[in-house]
Amino acid sequence: MPPPILLLITVAAAGAVTAPPAARLLRRVAAPVPVPAAAALSAFGAAAVTARWLAGGWPIWWLPVPLVLTVVAVPLVLADLRHLRLPDVLTLPAYPLFGAAVGAAALGGGGPSLAVRAAAGALLFGGAHAAVRRAAPPSLGAGDVKLSGSLGAVLGAAGWPALAVAAVLAALLSLAVALLRRAGRVPHGPALLTATWLCALFPGAP
Repeated sequence: MPPPILLLITVAAAGAVTAPPAARLLRRVAAPVPVPAAAALSAFGAAAVTARWLAGGWPIWWLPVPLVLTVVAVPLVLADLRHLRLPDVLTLPAYPLFGAAVGAAALGGGGPSLAVRAAAGALLFGGAHAAVRRAAPPSLGAGDVKLSGSLGAVLGAAGWPALAVAAVLAALLSLAVALLRRAGRVPHGPALLTATWLCALFPGAP
């Protein structure tokens, strides 16, 4: 078997293995998600990230950032779609997890500027969502605000334009879903996570 294929299979398997522990955490807070779906999506996302790196999309030191984002994002997307919730059991640990991934990227070759952008991105993106929540509470949930700071760190590390791109893309995705559903509340978390994942997959800075 060619080494790249073996690597893709290995990373996909590693992504799938992260799903059951995340699902257990969500089940404890009454926000269960289907483990097979979480495992399959985590495996697919991790493989897509690795394939992008193998194709020369960015240096290897950036790899931990989208990989960690993938395994955190998948269970959160499923939880928000099913229960209209982004539970603290995953949104709060996202801060140290993303911080560690960004720190590894900075030490691996991204340099101090990457870490500075990540910190600033967390403040700007998180602050902007907190301001929107304060001005119009029905427009964003508390979970969206808690999540936005950690996602801002990833976006800042990916490059300054990523902050604006993710905000606009997330809004458009949520709007599209709202137009299609035409009834009921549309969670913003899945759009926010998807937009951030795409920006991490196609970063400007690295």
